[in-house]
Amino acid sequence: MSQPPILVVTTGGTIDKQYFDALSEYQIAESVIEKLLKVSRVTHPFRVVELMRKDSLELTDEDRALVKATITAAPETHVVVTHGTDTMTETAKVLADIAGKTIVLTGALAPARFAESDAPFNLGMAFACCQAAQPGVWITMNGSVFDGLKVRKDRAAGKFSEI
Repeated sequence: MSQPPILVVTTGGTIDKQYFDALSEYQIAESVIEKLLKVSRVTHPFRVVELMRKDSLELTDEDRALVKATITAAPETHVVVTHGTDTMTETAKVLADIAGKTIVLTGALAPARFAESDAPFNLGMAFACCQAAQPGVWITMNGSVFDGLKVRKDRAAGKFSEI
């Protein structure tokens, strides 16, 4: 039985942030998602499209439309989207009417480049969810799988929870 390939669309967010000492701030750098998948020895077929490098608070309606158009046009029916956590649920709502595809959004509360990041685990969860879940939009964060339309980020608690 062949495994359907997973399309990974990167949009930026904390998962791809890097600390620059000279500037004393974080910036979104080249995506590390493909490297994370290789280091994790993922053998499931995948294709990575680095779509943009933005903090999710900077995403516009046009950016979300581009994410939607990219996923809609792609031949893959299983999609993982790496995304900043602050507006992940807004993007999930935009993607909700794409029929026949399983779309999983994930991100990180600490950059993937940090040793104690949640990024590798969240990405692994997204890959597993993408293969097992029914078509629709899902969010994987904090070791849980959420319906993408019934979840919110609790900034104070630093986690996602069901609505």
